[in-house]
Amino acid sequence: MTIQDTRVLPAFLLATFLLVFGNAQGSEKKVKMKDLPKAVQKTVQEQRKGATIGSLSKEVEHGKTYYEVELKVNGHGKDMLIDPAGAIVEVEEEVTMASLPPAVKAAIEAKAGKGRIVKVESITKNNALLAYEAQVNAAGKKSEIKVGPEGKSIDNENEEDEAKEKAAGKKPPQKTKKP
Repeated sequence: MTIQDTRVLPAFLLATFLLVFGNAQGSEKKVKMKDLPKAVQKTVQEQRKGATIGSLSKEVEHGKTYYEVELKVNGHGKDMLIDPAGAIVEVEEEVTMASLPPAVKAAIEAKAGKGRIVKVESITKNNALLAYEAQVNAAGKKSEIKVGPEGKSIDNENEEDEAKEKAAGKKPPQKTKKP
C-alpha cells in the first residue's frame, strides 16, 4: 500500500459510511403539488381548506416513503405526514398552553423550569393522541420537552414506542429483569 492509497482509503470509507447510513436516517426533498401521488393530492386538498400550504416534501424514513405538508391554520402551524395511499399517518399541530390538560401543562412547566416555552405541539399518530412536544429556550439554548397525554415525561424513543403501542391498543413488550 502506498502513501497515496492510505490517504484515499479513509476518504472512501467515510463517503461509503455517509452514503449507507445517511439514507438509513431518512431524507427529505421539497416537491410540488403536481409531483404528489393522486391520493396524496386529494388528502392535501381536503386538509388545506381554510389553511395555507407552507411547503410540501417527500421523505423516506426507514425505507418507507411519506409526504409531509406544512400548513398554517388560523395562525398556527399544522404538519401532516401522509402515506402514498393518502392516509394521514401523523399530525403535529401547534396548541396553546391554555388548551392543555392540567397534568400536561404542569409537567411541561416543571421541566421547562426558568426556560421560556416557545411552542407546544400535539402529536397524533393513526388518529390517537400520542404526546405533546414543547420547544424551550433557556439561557440561549434550545431544547425540547416531550410528555404523554397524561403528563408523564417521555425521555427516549423506547418510551415513545410504548406510547404508540398503547395508543394503537397493543400491549407494550414487558421489560425483563436481569438476574
